[in-house]
Amino acid sequence: MIETPEIAETTRKLTAIVPIRTPREKMGEVMGPGVEELFGTLAAQRIEPVGPWFTHHLEITPEEFNFEICIETATEVTPAGRVKPGEWPAMKVVRTVYHGPYEGLGEAWGEFDPATAALGLKTATDLWEVYVVNPATTSDPAEFRTQLNRQVLE
Repeated sequence: MIETPEIAETTRKLTAIVPIRTPREKMGEVMGPGVEELFGTLAAQRIEPVGPWFTHHLEITPEEFNFEICIETATEVTPAGRVKPGEWPAMKVVRTVYHGPYEGLGEAWGEFDPATAALGLKTATDLWEVYVVNPATTSDPAEFRTQLNRQVLE
């Protein structure tokens, strides 16, 4: 289900973000409009995205998700609607790639976190998912590729 976790160093990135706090059962209803708003704002401001979009999950509880829909940009976005400029810092991360539909992401994290602990790594509580191969690039959910990431704490 997931590839072997690896350690990587990320670089500082400018981002455009849409912050969202939603009940868990509404996640499917809010994600699409948030992504459309993000890409629509970038298009209106003639800003090209750099790489695939991702979500940064700040807090996940049994009741709700508190997260940001994000994308790296070459230039800073001007705030518009819910879209805000952001910055992703350089950091050391542990990551893997999950192969399959989004409905399997919970199980993928259930594999990834113990694998990370087995490596003796202490990680931050927030996490992010990079949608490397997504519905914009394939209609077959079995072909989706999602990179799972957690910051490694020293």
